[in-house]
Amino acid sequence: MNTGPLVLAVDDEPGILRLIKLELTPQGFRVLTAENAAEALEIAQEYRPDIALLDIVMPDMSGLELMRELRERGDLPVILLTAKGSDTDKVRGLEMGADDYLAKPFSPDELSARVRAVLRRAVGSTAIDNIVRIDDVEIDLNHRLVRSGGELISLTRTEWMLMQYLAANAGKVMLNAELLSKVWGPEYRNDLQYLRVWVSRLRHKLEKDPSKPRLIKTFQGIGYMLDIPEPAKVTA
Repeated sequence: MNTGPLVLAVDDEPGILRLIKLELTPQGFRVLTAENAAEALEIAQEYRPDIALLDIVMPDMSGLELMRELRERGDLPVILLTAKGSDTDKVRGLEMGADDYLAKPFSPDELSARVRAVLRRAVGSTAIDNIVRIDDVEIDLNHRLVRSGGELISLTRTEWMLMQYLAANAGKVMLNAELLSKVWGPEYRNDLQYLRVWVSRLRHKLEKDPSKPRLIKTFQGIGYMLDIPEPAKVTA
């Protein structure tokens, strides 16, 4: 019996669904398909997929709305399927917490690579037993928690992965390509749009004034750094 990762593919184009199934099934994935949001929600409730591929434009509910509904039921990794060149939809999807996007028409090889990359990130990385404190912000790398002013801050999986690498290397400039490779995978090392979107998301959640960041500093064309004032307050 195939026990590979379970993929839920949702698209109102049957040809796209056939392509996804034909590509992923021989690679060990189990694939369930739905042609509308209502059917997708029923399948997700019953079978608990490991990842979802969602078309953004559907007749009954947009992929962005469906993603929000699915996320209310559990922390499900999501790849959005977008029309080629629809940059607005891509950015909006990333800002809403999508793990990745794939522009149609897409190559079968790219599809499987993206699915594997997102699933790798979903597994998470080894926890580090320390706490980083910057003013009123506390980042607990062991328990995967972030607090600001004593209040727990809710982070998505991708936001946490990025925060974790910045915090584990607090006070050091992390190169753009390095962050992209560690958080999203080596195949993303040149996709700066991903990094900008998620750094912006973290700043809006942690910074008092995101337009004048004091925690996550930008080194233009180089990378980002979680800035710890001297002396560094890192406790084991």
